Amino acid sequence: MTTTIKPSIDAVSALHNGRYVTDGGLETTLVFHEGIDLPDFAAFPLLATEEGRDALHRYYAPYVDVAERDRVGIVLDTPTWRANADWGARQKLDHDALAAVNRDAVAFVRSIGDNADADSIVNGVIGPRGDGYVVGESMTPAEAASYHALQARAFAEAGADLITAVTMTYVDEAVGIVTAARTAGVPVAISFTVETDGRLPSGQALGEAIEAVDAATDAGAAYFMVNCAHPSHFEATLAGGAGWRGRIWAVRANASRMSHEELDDAEELDRGDPTELAAHYQRLAEVLPNLRLIGGCCGTDHEHVAEISAAFCRH
Repeated sequence: MTTTIKPSIDAVSALHNGRYVTDGGLETTLVFHEGIDLPDFAAFPLLATEEGRDALHRYYAPYVDVAERDRVGIVLDTPTWRANADWGARQKLDHDALAAVNRDAVAFVRSIGDNADADSIVNGVIGPRGDGYVVGESMTPAEAASYHALQARAFAEAGADLITAVTMTYVDEAVGIVTAARTAGVPVAISFTVETDGRLPSGQALGEAIEAVDAATDAGAAYFMVNCAHPSHFEATLAGGAGWRGRIWAVRANASRMSHEELDDAEELDRGDPTELAAHYQRLAEVLPNLRLIGGCCGTDHEHVAEISAAFCRH
């Protein structure tokens, strides 16, 4: 029988009342900078070996340094974007083993936060069932809630402070994850990705997607985020937004201006320009009144987040 651990912090209140940084592109950093092979872009198998855990420690350490330097909090994401049933099966893991991996991931990042001189939030990351760039085979909200319940329960049992569904491509899967997280008793955030036109891969407008999730869940998500897109892809959409802009508390942008399709085909990493990216975040802060959490996604590393955080703190 698994003993449930209590969360260490009220993550929603902490985020609402403070400023936080998080990490950058975990998988792209490990693959392109560290030379680590990640089949299926899955980082969670690294938890199984001492060498892999050392690599993850090296990855997280400079982000903790940024938080300590700028005197802000840090959201520590579990390396579990691919740790769901379908992707886990490709790593030969059954449901019990997969649940154990997700619990271990929470304990791993909590140990990093315990040794940081900054307020930390332990965030259990849930990724999409599919690719992350395209919708693929869609689920109903009920199917998505059932599918993602394994990770949500594991995070709850391990005492995660927050759950975030990252790189969501369509509304119904996001709705299901909100349901799964609320059933597990953990606050949840939803992060949508968008194409170069500012719309979700499903074709739906970002604002419409946020409003649809809120309508279907009685505003059950703590907040929303945008990730895995360059700010130039969605700045115009935000400028035309109404009340839904206030529901976006976080941004984790790509370093590159390339489309998802171009990124998929790229053989070299496009780091973009960290200073230019930080300037985009400054402009985002002007149109997102509740922006509380900043970080990066594909192609970004600790240098990008250091630049962004410095700009964020000056705002």
